[in-house]
Amino acid sequence: MARVGHNPLFLAFDDIELMLERVGKISSEGYPPYNIECDRDESGEIDYLRIVLAVAGFEREQLEIILQNNELTIRGKQLPEGPRDYLHRGIARRKFKRSYILGEGMKVESANLDNGLLTIELKKPGTDKQMKSIEIISRQ
Repeated sequence: MARVGHNPLFLAFDDIELMLERVGKISSEGYPPYNIECDRDESGEIDYLRIVLAVAGFEREQLEIILQNNELTIRGKQLPEGPRDYLHRGIARRKFKRSYILGEGMKVESANLDNGLLTIELKKPGTDKQMKSIEIISRQ
């Protein structure tokens, strides 16, 4: 049974509505700041993506990276610190959650924490750009 508003030209795209719903729920908060970098192959196509988050003050054990249903989620939770007397407090000590929707087939190659930067390397799958002729078989 066709749903109202469903385009019959998009076949097997039922998960798109769910993905759009997830994108709408993803936090637009600016903490922690991040970059998304890319490496291109000889033809100019994107080969690797790199997400770099500034997570100063977080230890490796306080960070979690989960990939589920093409959604990459990075969480950070710092342990409570002992009592301190601040004249100025400008360094955030709070938990965070950042999520990214990955394209189909994207693979997480590695994650590295170095000098307060969490770098996650993503590999884009190769695409088959060849034309393929489909044989028509008669069932008589």
